[in-house]
Amino acid sequence: MGRSIKFIPGEIYHIYNRGTEKRNIFSSRRDYERFLALLYLSNGEIPVHSQLQGSTLKEVQKNDQGKKLVEIIAYCLMPNHFHLLVSEKNQNGISRFMQKLITAYTMYFNKLHERSGALFQGKFQARHVFDERYFFYLISYIHLNPVKIIDPKWKENGVTNRSRAEKYLKEYPYSSYLDYLGEDRTEKIILNRDVLDRYADTPADFKASIMSFLGYEETYFKVRP
Repeated sequence: MGRSIKFIPGEIYHIYNRGTEKRNIFSSRRDYERFLALLYLSNGEIPVHSQLQGSTLKEVQKNDQGKKLVEIIAYCLMPNHFHLLVSEKNQNGISRFMQKLITAYTMYFNKLHERSGALFQGKFQARHVFDERYFFYLISYIHLNPVKIIDPKWKENGVTNRSRAEKYLKEYPYSSYLDYLGEDRTEKIILNRDVLDRYADTPADFKASIMSFLGYEETYFKVRP
């Protein structure tokens, strides 16, 4: 059965998927680091297997991926699922990128954990980001996902401890949150921050807008003239 959504160059999409039967797809730091390395290596025309000499992003960062397939705006890796916010650069860019990413990570995970078969729950899911309001919502939704690890019902009941949630996000290394806060780390090479940087003058503006969603307040993101 074909995918109902059509990817259009220049448009932005929310891409996500979870482990089959809701199983964990990341069970160790090594797993997260391999996925981050593959986020970088899969985003190019050169086959992953020809350049995967190393297992972490730091080890593969100088490898030539070839011409980019997508622009990665934001991401978050959770124990049993992931979220990506990407823009299609050329026709079939998202499909090619995701096929490379999912195939390479599944092969790695199955070999390491001595299993076989599908790791993810069917085809990846995709939603078109149709306007700025939805875009801003997704930026906060994606980056606030880790709060569920320490406060699973915060969306339904409200966050129980805001300072604890802020501290946890500041220490969570598997999303693009820290890169938009201005931390100098290797993971920044995964991202094209130009889209979001048009709306947040400073890292402080970015943080204020993300944190405003913990209290369901108005976003601080703004459209520049």
